[in-house]
Amino acid sequence: MRIRATLMAGICAGAIAVPAYAQDVTGDDSESGIAETTDNERIIIVTAQRQAQSLQEVPIAVSAFDSEALEAQQIENASDLQLTLPNVSFTKSNFTASSFTIRGIGDLCVGVTCDAATAIHVNGSPLFGTRLFEIEYFDLERVEVLRGPQGTLFGRNATSGVVNVVTAKPDLSGFGAAAEFEYGNYNSIRAKGMVNVPVGDAIGVRVAGYYLNRDGYTENLYDNSDIDGRDMFAVRGSIRFEPTASTTIDLMGFYFEEDDDRLRIQKQTCQRDPTGVLGCLATRRDFDSTNANSTLASVLTSRELFSLQGIPEAFALGSVYETDAFANFDEPDDVRTVNTPFTPEYYADELQLQAHLDQGLGDMNLSVTGIYQETTVDSRQDYNLGVQSRAGYATGLNTLQFFADNGLPITDPDTGAILGFVPGTNAYFAPIAEALIPGGPNGVLCTSDNDDENRGAYEGNSVCSDVPLAFDRSVQYQTSWSAEAILSSDFDGPFNFLVGGIYAESEVDENSYYVNSFGLDYATGILGTFSALANGLPPSYLATSMYRNNTTDFKLESFGIFGEVYFDITDRLSLTAGLRYNDDKKTVSARTTLASFLNPFSNDDPFASPFVGGYDADPGTDGVQDLQVREVSFNEITGRAVIDYEISPDNNVYFSYSRGYKSGGINPPLSPIFDVQESFGSESIDAFEIGSKNTFGNGAAQINLTGFYYKYSDLQLSRIVARTSVNDTIDADIWGIELETILSPSYNWLINMNVSYLNAEVAGDQFFSNPRDPGGGDPDAVIIKDLGNGSLCAITGAGADGFVNFLNPILGLQGTSEFPADGGIASSGAFGICDIYAAAAAGAIGAVNPDLAPLQPFIDGFGPLAVLSPGVEVNLLGNKLPQAPELKASIGVQYTAEFGSGWTLVPRVDVAMTGEQYGNVFNGNVNRIEPFVQANAQMQLNSPDQRFYVRGFVQNVFDSDSVTGLYLTDASSGNFTNIFTLDPRRYGIAVGAKF
Repeated sequence: MRIRATLMAGICAGAIAVPAYAQDVTGDDSESGIAETTDNERIIIVTAQRQAQSLQEVPIAVSAFDSEALEAQQIENASDLQLTLPNVSFTKSNFTASSFTIRGIGDLCVGVTCDAATAIHVNGSPLFGTRLFEIEYFDLERVEVLRGPQGTLFGRNATSGVVNVVTAKPDLSGFGAAAEFEYGNYNSIRAKGMVNVPVGDAIGVRVAGYYLNRDGYTENLYDNSDIDGRDMFAVRGSIRFEPTASTTIDLMGFYFEEDDDRLRIQKQTCQRDPTGVLGCLATRRDFDSTNANSTLASVLTSRELFSLQGIPEAFALGSVYETDAFANFDEPDDVRTVNTPFTPEYYADELQLQAHLDQGLGDMNLSVTGIYQETTVDSRQDYNLGVQSRAGYATGLNTLQFFADNGLPITDPDTGAILGFVPGTNAYFAPIAEALIPGGPNGVLCTSDNDDENRGAYEGNSVCSDVPLAFDRSVQYQTSWSAEAILSSDFDGPFNFLVGGIYAESEVDENSYYVNSFGLDYATGILGTFSALANGLPPSYLATSMYRNNTTDFKLESFGIFGEVYFDITDRLSLTAGLRYNDDKKTVSARTTLASFLNPFSNDDPFASPFVGGYDADPGTDGVQDLQVREVSFNEITGRAVIDYEISPDNNVYFSYSRGYKSGGINPPLSPIFDVQESFGSESIDAFEIGSKNTFGNGAAQINLTGFYYKYSDLQLSRIVARTSVNDTIDADIWGIELETILSPSYNWLINMNVSYLNAEVAGDQFFSNPRDPGGGDPDAVIIKDLGNGSLCAITGAGADGFVNFLNPILGLQGTSEFPADGGIASSGAFGICDIYAAAAAGAIGAVNPDLAPLQPFIDGFGPLAVLSPGVEVNLLGNKLPQAPELKASIGVQYTAEFGSGWTLVPRVDVAMTGEQYGNVFNGNVNRIEPFVQANAQMQLNSPDQRFYVRGFVQNVFDSDSVTGLYLTDASSGNFTNIFTLDPRRYGIAVGAKF
């Protein structure tokens, strides 16, 4: 019976066990998540209601995986959880973020002031900005996943659910140790181990850790290297002190570090736009690069913009109407192959220090927990994952070098012959040439590096290459702490209660997103130096030479007071009712800079420039501000009510109502300024759930069925505007069903099957402009690529096409062009300046240039026109929410073969199907994520005494390039789409031992 009992120890909602270390050095039953054996049934204990309870008795949709189940189903991190759990999905996303989505609700809000929709806890304590989704699981008691809003006990940011990681605690009863070594393809080396040492009768110490090093999954054709590798480790130390039978003190320290070439984005896709106005079209996602003429760096260095600014066109790096820098670049047609001149860099670390007191007080129990946390993430990679051509730069770079050597020429007005040079003017151009082309026009091209002090190429901080570079950096340093106290009762009568309170602080002292490119450096140098020269100022460039969205400080102060009562109406009918008061205060200081003010080349610190006073980081506040400072507060009462009826000791039904809440936040400042809300409100959810939990045949079958309906108000969604993530809110209706089954048809067989259906749609009329199609499907509209900032606007009205074709030639620009028939864009497009069109449409063309005032009557003849930025709004009513697959199904089959010598062989196969979903709320084929199937298999040989084992494994058996999510960039980047995938096929062998 022991083998059977060990296998059943991992049975939970969707999880079945194979011995991980063949260990049972995990403390007593309540600590290990396993209760006592009753024949062939083992009962999983969870803390979903902040108390130890049987999984099957908790009236909540909750799944739990103990350490053996995690090993059996090859669940190594949070990404793998989605393959087993119903209505759960996971994807990486932009800016080193990720989204754990439960029942259609995930981290769709992106930004430093956003809360996570899925609350992440360790041993019951909330985590902020955790790198937990990058960390491999090791030495855990269990992982609990609560589906649905947890309005009372987990509070403020648990609208979709909770993931609670419970670490293994020291065992005071005896010494124990375990170790495992694994080798696999990609030269993968993984090692993990644990040592448990009792110190007397009252103290136990446990130390565990893991190490992972492997080669990259992705081939880089540029230098024939492999990138997207891993080099990480983590260590955890725990101390348990039991001075009395009713007192337990747990201390835990944890540290994780990763330093490698992880790719933050797996691949970029684009249906290339030959006009260059959009960059990428709106029908499909091809393995192709954006039209570089649509990017900010290209428009700011174009002949067209230089001409409008009165700068000699010879300085330009190209024309928006000519061949772009990616035109001849061949994007590899494989998600695991890229061609990038910039090797990615990825660093992350996290420190956790936790203390927990559990004190029995007769029929009551006091639990006090505190945690301190530090996290860092710093990632850089190629912005376009491609190689730009410098062929079009020759004229501009030669012109720059000529002016740097000689200065402004004095020419004969009749012949154009150079008569001489204006003395001293070469000083306005030499610093640009020295910084960007130190070896001359045919030498290396230097691009600003990025650091926390805004120093770039003009301050001597650069990266040089034979090709033009463009790369980004996402960095954040965060410190957080929280303290929580819970008092609960365990009376013999029908009434019990739980009351508690929590206070948390989280502070970000640096959060920045940078975009660096040679084109931006060149633009800020040329535009800045001509501005300085024209105004008699010292040689200067426009700072900052890189785009930087910078939060210099963000602080969250949050507290909650909560309580629940539990009343047994009858022996079979129970009522749970709870309330929670949530209070959140957020303050943020931020700014966004790119070419925002002049900075002399001789000045090392851009923000020490004598001209920085002309930069206003907060136009919404009187006076000139070097930072935008905002403060918002939110409070909400949430809670839940549950009716639970026991049909029999093995069959329960429940109905619940829960009110969930997630606080709002503050949108970052934009450069240039766009009409977006400064802040976004809190979101709330009314959730109704009915469920049935059933066990049959003395544990031979477990069948759980859940149905739910959510009414969502002000669901937070992110979009990119001016290279910055801003957040809006919409309403949504969500409903679905979940079936979870575990079967044991005979002694040696274990089968788990899960099926879920989800319908998550936008509710009510919700109007937003589609960044892929700013024309909103209007065939009369003209989509304009703004040469001044790379953004898009749309001109609407019956005469819009004629209006642009009349005005553009006067500005030295070409007229409208039609997009390809298969591009999904009904409007026409053109390059231009949106502010000029807006003034002309408003009858004020003379305000732009008095010489143009006589044109106004002709312009008025085109009829009523509107210039909309960022575009025509469309109704999202009925659209599917992103990252909400309609159908999910999984099955796992495990067989235990027993041999007379006591050896056992345990093969297991798991297959998971994730149905169609969308990566964007605008839906359509271009945003569709195809269904995918993932399969894992393994076989483990266990020794008779369960102390040694050998395991062979395969993950992603079919080597599927499964796309889990996508993220659309903004117009100034060319509207390309970042995609995120699961890992390729991995296989290997592991050996382990337990002492």
